[in-house]
Amino acid sequence: MRKKQFAVFGLGSFGTSVALTLESFGCDVVVVDHSYEKIQDISDSVSYAMRADVTDPEAMAALGARNLDCAVVAISENREAGIMATIISKEMGIPYVLAKAMDELQGKILEKVGADAVIYPEREMGNRVAKKLMSSEFVDWIELSPDYSLTEKVIPRQWEGKSLAELKIREKYDINVVGIMIDGKMDVTFNPRKPLPRDCVLFIIAANSVLENLEIK
Repeated sequence: MRKKQFAVFGLGSFGTSVALTLESFGCDVVVVDHSYEKIQDISDSVSYAMRADVTDPEAMAALGARNLDCAVVAISENREAGIMATIISKEMGIPYVLAKAMDELQGKILEKVGADAVIYPEREMGNRVAKKLMSSEFVDWIELSPDYSLTEKVIPRQWEGKSLAELKIREKYDINVVGIMIDGKMDVTFNPRKPLPRDCVLFIIAANSVLENLEIK
């Protein structure tokens, strides 16, 4: 199966977090930023890092952007750059463009110029923090849609040494384990009959209603 390919334009705290998270999930991630220092800092942690002006169509073309599945325009402070990067991404045929906005007005403009989705990180972060406070079971909580979320959860003690097949997690809890992180390394093809090690982190996708009321027994 071909790895999904993402581009992240802009390496502020949001863009960097998105890029590293996607890379940890086994995706091919290309990052672009005008800052040499930011590119140097992340170059060893992603598939490809390039210092360039994201508003330059020729620089974008050098990425082979037509092979990308998705572009994340993580530029909102410079409104013009974010808008231009969104326009260029769509003109190059990238099928899905997610753009970051600081406010509703910027979000509406980004939608008008072709963004498939607009995210407001500050608002989303507040939502995630609130959910995390409600459920201390989870390390992190990322909304995939209004109804489903991806969470990270340190393995419960009572699950250690048992396999996913033995625990019957999907049947008992209506959740799906889509990846396991062991000693900082992500594994998305973990053998469901292999015993789960101590202190590993489980990546879980489930309905929000299930996650909010999840009780491990």
